[in-house]
Amino acid sequence: MVTARLPYPQVKSFTEPAALRARAEELGVELPVDASVDPSGPLAAPVTVDDGPAGGLRVPNRFAVLPMEGWDGTTDGLPTELVERRWRRFGASGAGLIWGGEAVAVRHDGRANPNQLVIGPDRVEPLAALLAALRSEADGVGVAPVVGLQLTHSGRWSRPDGPPAPRTARVDPVLDHRVGAGPSDVLSDDELDELVARFVDAAELAAAAGFDFVDVKACHGYLGHELLMATERPGRYGGDLANRTRFLRTVVAEVRARVPDLAMGVRLSLFDPGPHEPGPDGTGRPSPGAGPTFGPVGPDGRPDLGEAVEVVRLLGDAGVRLVCTTAASPYWAPHVQRPAWFPPSDGYLPPRDPLVDTAVLLAAARDLRAAAPPGTLVVGTGYTYLQQFLPHVGQATVRDGWVDLVGLGRMVLSYPELPADVLAGRPLRTRVVCRTFSDCTTAPRNGLPSGCYPLDPFYKQRPERVELAAAKRRGREGS
Repeated sequence: MVTARLPYPQVKSFTEPAALRARAEELGVELPVDASVDPSGPLAAPVTVDDGPAGGLRVPNRFAVLPMEGWDGTTDGLPTELVERRWRRFGASGAGLIWGGEAVAVRHDGRANPNQLVIGPDRVEPLAALLAALRSEADGVGVAPVVGLQLTHSGRWSRPDGPPAPRTARVDPVLDHRVGAGPSDVLSDDELDELVARFVDAAELAAAAGFDFVDVKACHGYLGHELLMATERPGRYGGDLANRTRFLRTVVAEVRARVPDLAMGVRLSLFDPGPHEPGPDGTGRPSPGAGPTFGPVGPDGRPDLGEAVEVVRLLGDAGVRLVCTTAASPYWAPHVQRPAWFPPSDGYLPPRDPLVDTAVLLAAARDLRAAAPPGTLVVGTGYTYLQQFLPHVGQATVRDGWVDLVGLGRMVLSYPELPADVLAGRPLRTRVVCRTFSDCTTAPRNGLPSGCYPLDPFYKQRPERVELAAAKRRGREGS
């Protein structure tokens, strides 16, 4: 259990945007910070997704809600009242783009937990009802968002019935040990061919439910992402980049052929420093002996985006115009894609000021956007760590062409209405601004629904809060 205090200033301690800008300069990182936010400025500007055969989709503003799974569906993969509440809050956010709602498994064995949603022919109506609830709330705030559904197979992180049940894309000594995987758990080429068909079927079902686009998930260590790392895998799905992108490219091409009016997106981990573990002082350090990564990070801390750029170009050739950026995996390097002043209970102290990792995430999105095919819309991530200055940095990064849309993840669990408040010129409600407590991560890692237990009154009153406190206490006592 991580309990030590970090030797870095908390963002909430900065009283003015200039103080955040000064801290970034002190750290030697580039972070654009506007002194004030114009509610009718860059964040309010609409943008169109020109998705080839799908035609144009008008995104009414530059805020996007990232996929936020709650570990709170039924054990047979159907939505519950908790799922509907979360989706309604996404709709009430005022964001112009809802990226996926949450990760939905294309079949049972690909679930990351026993309460993850699963798509299938008998699930179209429940998903359509979720979508209708979201749109109803969006209508109430006068926004017509573009809404997608994220499709996934969890690969080595599959736990469909509780215990680990990994299906991997490659052998990795460190990660195999963490989930109890072996060579027999590696999916064969024929099994991957069959899984392609499941993704295509799932996309057709998502279209029938009324979603504007689907996201073929390729991030955070799940199967689509791990295949991109499979440099040492033999056969059709490993080795060179053409083979490592075969799964992703084939899914995109076959969805496009079967459902030509459905837009497509990909959430992509752009870079990865590899698995980390706590050192003697609890600070994260690289785990020795790990396999290759996609987008290695050099000794200077700068990520190599060469292959990520090439993947986005290949996707652009296939007509994909929506790319949502992220990095690494919360299972092995949470400090990279989810900067937090309060790390998850089973994590480690960040090896540097989390503001640096935030700046690296934003700069990676900027560099990818500069190299992406014309017309590609890039959603940035990492903004939640900026807390009360999220709008100041979001406005600057959109205006300066770093990103097309500002992605919000953890922030929408505590403060879903932030986009609506910003665009209406209302002051932020600081009492519900996410302070990166990481309880939304710690809870599911202890088998509990994910939510903002510290700040959302709904979760404060739930019995799981008592269980979460006990789990954290056990972690402290066992550390």
